[in-house]
Amino acid sequence: MVTEFPLEILLKIIKLARSTYYYHLKQLDKNDKDDDVKAEIQAIFTEHKGNYGYRRITLELRNRNFVVNHKKVQRLMKILGLSARIRRKRKYSSYQGEIGKKADNLIQRQFEASKPMEKCYTDVTEFAIPASSKKLYLSPVLDGFNSEIIAYNLSTSPNLEQVKSMLDKAFTKNHYTNTILHSDQGWQYQHQYYHRFLEDKGIQPSMSRKGNSPDNGMMESFFGILKSEMFYGYEKTFQSLEQLEQAIVEYIDYYNNKRIKVKLKHTKISSEEISDGREYSLLFLYVKVEVSC
Repeated sequence: MVTEFPLEILLKIIKLARSTYYYHLKQLDKNDKDDDVKAEIQAIFTEHKGNYGYRRITLELRNRNFVVNHKKVQRLMKILGLSARIRRKRKYSSYQGEIGKKADNLIQRQFEASKPMEKCYTDVTEFAIPASSKKLYLSPVLDGFNSEIIAYNLSTSPNLEQVKSMLDKAFTKNHYTNTILHSDQGWQYQHQYYHRFLEDKGIQPSMSRKGNSPDNGMMESFFGILKSEMFYGYEKTFQSLEQLEQAIVEYIDYYNNKRIKVKLKHTKISSEEISDGREYSLLFLYVKVEVSC
């Protein structure tokens, strides 16, 4: 049995003004003015597999002609229960002591470049999955001008052949002027072949201080992004190293051509020929702005 009470009595009990009650009643009948942007936020978040935080989603919304600021996007994402994946720190190191030639740190954490092929970065990272007793190693070269991965090699062994292949793919010209290739002090980068290759090409070697991974922050950042977005939490989904390798190849293509690099604001432009003769598929023209996710 249900007992009904007059509205006036109920409002008096809860100490709510009649005008306030009818105001909120009208609001319930209205469509949420943020329905469209919420739907787009959810679509972007899903499209990028939960890897975009509110800053990247804000930029992508603007690409899609939504006028919205990052604080509102952050608030709506909280309402929707959306949060980006958190990066883990990597552990692999190729350092084996002072076994060859070292180089001074020419970068000094001034990572960004004013033109293509001015400041390049390299390193090696390791992938291990339960489905294989072997590991996979990625050795890329990143251009500090636009954070593009200009060349890379995937191998089951982090050997000298991997580095040779990477260098041959990255530096195809006979000679380079005012180009720096920065690395850590891994054994590959102390090897005489590495230094001879760079010298023949006119490329200046640069190395981080021992035990100072932030000195190679561009590569640390890329590896952190890559692993948090396509590897960590998915290790058991890869049934073979071949499947993992294909996923890495696809991710690097996505990273170069689609993923918004929030650290640098952007305007869409078409591909253009850069002075070193290679065609860059530049999705964005960048100017500096500091953000973290």
